[in-house]
Amino acid sequence: MVSISGLPDEIVCDCLIRVKYDQFPTITSVCKGWKSEVELPEFHRRRKNGGYGQKLILMVQSRVAPNQGDGVGIFKCPKVPLYRFTLCEPDTGNWGELPPISAFPGGSLPMFCQLAAVGSDLVVIGGMDPVTWATSNSVFVYNFVSATWRQGTDLPGGPRMFFGCASDSDRMVFVVGGHDGGKNALRSALAYDVAKDEWIPLPNMERERDECKAIFQRGKLHVIGGYCTEMQGRFERSAETFDTSTWRWDHIEEDFLPINMCPRTCVDGDDGAVYMCRDGNVIKQTFGTWQTVAELPAQMRNPASVTAWRGKLLVIGCAGFGEPHMAYMLHLKNYTWSKVETPEMYCGHVQSSCYLEI
Repeated sequence: MVSISGLPDEIVCDCLIRVKYDQFPTITSVCKGWKSEVELPEFHRRRKNGGYGQKLILMVQSRVAPNQGDGVGIFKCPKVPLYRFTLCEPDTGNWGELPPISAFPGGSLPMFCQLAAVGSDLVVIGGMDPVTWATSNSVFVYNFVSATWRQGTDLPGGPRMFFGCASDSDRMVFVVGGHDGGKNALRSALAYDVAKDEWIPLPNMERERDECKAIFQRGKLHVIGGYCTEMQGRFERSAETFDTSTWRWDHIEEDFLPINMCPRTCVDGDDGAVYMCRDGNVIKQTFGTWQTVAELPAQMRNPASVTAWRGKLLVIGCAGFGEPHMAYMLHLKNYTWSKVETPEMYCGHVQSSCYLEI
C-alpha cells in the first residue's frame, strides 16, 4: 500500500473505498499496492458495507437516433435493431454505455444474448449474430476494476438459444433449458465458474423448458415456466428448483405461475418474494400465493424489462408498439412509483438486464 501524504494505510483504504467505479482503472494504474488492494474481495465488501457501493442496472438495449425527418415521433430505430450495452445508475439517474466487444463487427451485440453479474464482473453469454443470424455460444466477461473485456470458454453442448440465465452473484452463472439448432427444447443445465473460466454440467431438469426464466434466491436456482418441444410457444405454469448445496433438483411446483404465460418479467426480490408484470399490474408471490401490489404507469403498459435490487424494481417499457421506452422505479416498501428520467438516446427496447453493485 502506498500512503497519501504520509497518511496511515487504513486512512488510504478509507479514501479508496469512496472512489467512483469508473475511476478504478485510474487508481489501479497508480501502483501495485493500490491495484492489489482494489482487486481484493474484502475491499469490495468494505465498500458495500460502508454504503459506498454503486448500484448499476446493466442492459442490452437497442440503439436509437433522433428523428430528423418530418418531426413525427422523437426517435427512430433501424430495420434490424442494433444492440449495445447501456447502464443506469438508479441512485443518481445517470445513464451511460460500456465499451463494445471488439469481436463483434460494428460493436453490435448478438440478439437475445443473456447477462449475469458476478462480483465485479459482467458475463455475456450466447445470442444470435445480427448479420448472419447464426447462433453464438460465445462468452465474454467485462471487469469493472480494469474496464476491460476478456473472452471466456464457449458455452458447450452445441447451439443453444432462448435459455434461462441466472447468477449467484458470487462465483457461478447458471444456464438452463432453451432450444438447440433443431428447435428441440432442452432439459440440460450448466454452471459457469467465472474465476476458473470453466463449465460444469448440472443434472438434467425433469422437463424440457424453452424460453424459461431462471432466478437465484437463497442458495437455490429456480427455473420458471417455458415449454416442451411439442408445445411450441404454449407456456406452462410449473417451476423446478435446484439446490446448490446438494447439487440436486428438489421438486416441481406445478402451479407456480398464476396462468400459462411467458415468465420473462419474473424477478427475485430481496424480501424472498417473486415479482412479475401481468395485465397492467405488478404482482407478487409469497408462500405460493400471487397478489397485485401496484398498477403499472400508463407509459409502461408493455413492460420489456424488470430488474430488482434492495427493495426496488426498475421497470422499463412503453405505452405501445413503436413508442419510446421509459423507466420507472417501484419502491417495494410502500409500492409507490417514481419516474427515472431517460435521455432520448437511451429510450430503445431493452432485451435483457441485470443488477450489479460495485
